[in-house]
Amino acid sequence: MAVPKQKVSKSRRNKRRANWKLKAPVLTECPQCHQKKVPHRVCAECGYYRNKEVVSK
Repeated sequence: MAVPKQKVSKSRRNKRRANWKLKAPVLTECPQCHQKKVPHRVCAECGYYRNKEVVSK
């Protein structure tokens, strides 16, 4: 069984965990209704995607 030879220092451990942070979602404006939406997704407000109505409300 593998056993570490030395203790992992706090700085080394923290460097490994440096990329765990959360990122804010990217939002764009819908060209039809001008509401915020996630890119490459159907707009939840108007149902349009790429200037076509995909979901009827």
